[in-house]
Amino acid sequence: MVVVGAVLAPILYWSAQSLAAHGVFSFLAKYDFETFFHRAILIAAAVLLWPLLRVSHVSGMADLELAPNPRWGRDVLAGLLLSVVPLLCCGALLIELHIYSFRHVFAWSRFAKLLVASIAVPLIEEAFFRGIVLGILLRTGRKYIALFVVSAFFAAVHFLKGSERTSAIVTWTSGFNSIAHSFASVWDPMMLVSAFATLFLIGCILADARVLTHSLWLSIGLHAGWIFGSGTFSLLVRRQTVVLPWLGNNLLIGIIPLGVAALTWIMMRTWLKYDRAAEN
Repeated sequence: MVVVGAVLAPILYWSAQSLAAHGVFSFLAKYDFETFFHRAILIAAAVLLWPLLRVSHVSGMADLELAPNPRWGRDVLAGLLLSVVPLLCCGALLIELHIYSFRHVFAWSRFAKLLVASIAVPLIEEAFFRGIVLGILLRTGRKYIALFVVSAFFAAVHFLKGSERTSAIVTWTSGFNSIAHSFASVWDPMMLVSAFATLFLIGCILADARVLTHSLWLSIGLHAGWIFGSGTFSLLVRRQTVVLPWLGNNLLIGIIPLGVAALTWIMMRTWLKYDRAAEN
């Protein structure tokens, strides 16, 4: 999937630049190569999953152990609150301890992009990781192995999302350069372990929510809350001191975020227990 995405990325980039140069979708000219690299990975995943679905004899949601959820709105809202509230409470404590301080200016343009990402990314990633990939793996009958594999895959893929412009001159090998840069950018072993551990735990929580509810809506809410909460906090404050391994570059990396995520997991399972019991 990653290799196919790396090959596809230059083609997408050159096609977009050509369209923009001819006055068609001119807004595409402002996007750098990394944007197209990330989209190429998603396209490659979608293309390669189709034959896998056919081989696995998946013909509908039931085959992926998914069912209609009439309480989807409540699950999304619960997920948002269960992830955002502990995260921002942790952030408030870190401000009180002078690890973070408030910025003088709030970047509203970046906040608008954050809102879009908080909606689009959970929908796409939950449908892919917890919907299709986990659904196919659950068909093997080995639930815990399926949860482990998809969570590790989820964590590893997120290291391919580098934020820097790495390919000023785009060639056929630019996609592979982006892959190398994505992993090389996390040069500190402590940071690498902390980031992977937190992403892996978050992946486990999202997978558990999906399995318990036979639906994606709770995991979508949780995912959206983590993106929105962490992103908003980063726009509001700046870090004053480095406290590795307790805390990394944001509220989703480090031992403290691991603890906050574990708390969310406990709260989620407790809420599900009493909410489903009350429903019955």
